[in-house]
Amino acid sequence: MKQTILTKFIATILTLSALIAPVFAANKIESVRIWPSPDSTRVVFDLSDKPEYSYFFLSNPDRLVIDLRHTNRSIKLTSVKAKGDLLKRLRYSSPEYKNSTRVVLDLNKSLQAGIFALPPVGQYGNRLVVDLKDAQASISAKPPESISANPLRDLIIAVDAGHGGEDPGSIGPSGLYEKVVTFQIAQKVKDYIDNTPGMRAVLTREGDYYVHVNKRSEIARQKKADLLISIHADAFTSPQPRGGSVWILSMRRANTEIGRWIEQTEQQAELLGGAGRIIQDKKSEKYLAHALLEMSMDHSISSSYLLSEKMVEAMSKVTRMHKSTPQAASLGVLKSPDIPSLLVETGFMSNPSEERLLSQHEHQTKLAKAITKAIDSYFTDYPIAGTWHASQQKSQQHVVKRGESLSRIAKRYSTSVAALKSNNQLTSDLLKVGQVLKIP
Repeated sequence: MKQTILTKFIATILTLSALIAPVFAANKIESVRIWPSPDSTRVVFDLSDKPEYSYFFLSNPDRLVIDLRHTNRSIKLTSVKAKGDLLKRLRYSSPEYKNSTRVVLDLNKSLQAGIFALPPVGQYGNRLVVDLKDAQASISAKPPESISANPLRDLIIAVDAGHGGEDPGSIGPSGLYEKVVTFQIAQKVKDYIDNTPGMRAVLTREGDYYVHVNKRSEIARQKKADLLISIHADAFTSPQPRGGSVWILSMRRANTEIGRWIEQTEQQAELLGGAGRIIQDKKSEKYLAHALLEMSMDHSISSSYLLSEKMVEAMSKVTRMHKSTPQAASLGVLKSPDIPSLLVETGFMSNPSEERLLSQHEHQTKLAKAITKAIDSYFTDYPIAGTWHASQQKSQQHVVKRGESLSRIAKRYSTSVAALKSNNQLTSDLLKVGQVLKIP
């Protein structure tokens, strides 16, 4: 009898222990990854479970202190090498709570930080992400490149390597990251553009670090880019699809972005020059800002489409195309109303044979040459006034191409619609493809 009661008591204790144990189970820091960029550094703590955390800053010296509840010291932080100019080192300190771990990030200066947890997704488990940012740094902090004495300016092409840093993009069957392929191709595109008369390239990222999709067009604008080309590599749930494609912004996304820019009045001057500053002083005239932004967006999308046709044609000569015509989608990197923008999918990482192809120097070179050729051809046909390409026009005549209007042609040659109509004895604004216009 006594033994039966004792047995039941032990069983009850074991059952209660099993129920209570998960509450006190310790989380573990499995690894730490650091991704520095020119003006920020991302630190990622990979954890075995969802983190429960709090944090605060200290000064003299500058530190960020993070307390992780119910977490063990499972790795040596002293073995984690600090990278970049913002972070000095990582170390442990005495925790405030029992069964907790205190992590200290020793900083090189006073910084801002964004800290958030991410749930498991794909190859990653639970993560605590720390984004350190230098509030004093800016995209334009880098001194501008010297301007040539030649009055004809170079076209500036922003080349955007998709993904980067913490964001690997698509991952091929062999483990190849999209971020690696896009950066390698982007570097080659930059080299070819820099060796093309009248053009100069800038990269939106110059290393393996993450740049937010919204910031990429901002970088292009800061660099005064005439065009943004974003390089990517596609993926699908099955290995069969393959081939490249070219994408422009959809009109639905364009209309949404116009609405957002209307509300961001402090940035309208940046987009619309002097007109933007006037509008800021007259809050009741939002309709005028909307009209100007709509015109700018229409021009951007129209230019993007004309270039996308040339891009598809050039790429189809060096690789298989998954889509034989330009595609439109709601893509954040293409949303700028003042910069024509394209996204180029160079192939499918999920296709084993195409993954191998995209990793090869020779194939990357062919793609880079094709992309550069399409850009050069577009600006030869549609030159911007004051550029080298415009100076190469053999005569002051213009052959009308599909999608062109009098206002657009007038803008290209720095003249007016009235002057064009007068010089060509036109009685209406209607144009025909192939029609030859004399430029006043």
